[in-house]
Amino acid sequence: MQGKAHVDAMAAVYVGIDVCKARLDVYLHPCGERFAVANDAGGRRRLRRRLDKLAVALVVIEATSKYHRAVHRHLDAAAIRVAVVNPLRARLFAEASGIFAKTDAIDARTLALMGARLDPARTPPVSRIVEALDELVRARSAAIDERVALANRRDNTATPFLRIELARRIRALDTHVRRIEARISHLVAQDPHMAARHAILRSIPGIGPVNAATLCAGLNELGRVDAKQVAALAGLAPFATDSGPKNGQRHIRGGRPHIRKALYMAALSACRFNPDLKRFHASLIANGKPPKVAITAVMRKLLVLANSLVAQNRPWIPRPA
Repeated sequence: MQGKAHVDAMAAVYVGIDVCKARLDVYLHPCGERFAVANDAGGRRRLRRRLDKLAVALVVIEATSKYHRAVHRHLDAAAIRVAVVNPLRARLFAEASGIFAKTDAIDARTLALMGARLDPARTPPVSRIVEALDELVRARSAAIDERVALANRRDNTATPFLRIELARRIRALDTHVRRIEARISHLVAQDPHMAARHAILRSIPGIGPVNAATLCAGLNELGRVDAKQVAALAGLAPFATDSGPKNGQRHIRGGRPHIRKALYMAALSACRFNPDLKRFHASLIANGKPPKVAITAVMRKLLVLANSLVAQNRPWIPRPA
């Protein structure tokens, strides 16, 4: 046993961690060992002690809504390289590898194998302010959706009592949204780096304060990747569907839906108030592009512009007429 432990410690080890709210299922490749710890401070310390005895090349974790963040930050602070991957990408890798069953233990092994074979890039953990900002912008979006649903119900309700009750709930949501927006502004102002990025994004006609905050919080890679990569992260990169002599339509897929939603609203505004993008959109429509395709192209162009300006650390400047 001592000899095996020595060999395992010297060999490069790829670690897959399947994360849920209560537990971390861990698989070590090529050792073939698996274990589980609680997803709390004590469990994370036990995990780190186990990994400290090994030559860990990479830890691979699936992105969750928030449950992976603490272990990601904990391992990164210990100088352990961590890659956070898209769950869809992990699932496609599993199926391509002939792994169709899905349990927590199997998923952990799949992630370890994915790390060994694909070596995904390290993912830096986001700051606590960015985490809080991301939760706030998502909460605001959910409140807006709820308000729209309540307004639709009110408009289709004939009973006076229910109309009054629904109006009361709408007013409460309006207050809730204003308080969230005030907190968003406060958090952005607290962090000089984020405030600078936010100001650059706000300088682009079409991008409002909440859309800028959404991009700051949900697209931390902005300004650090190229145009194709940032479009893919938002799910705005067109993928080819060509086969033999057939040239199929390009379609967007994947990416981060809440970022795409924010860009859609920003693009609608940019088509009215951003002179460059207004002309671009009009030219696409004039050339026969369907409205949905045209607005998607504006979204992509707006994102690429934002990415470029953040990378150059400069605000948008209107072109002379």
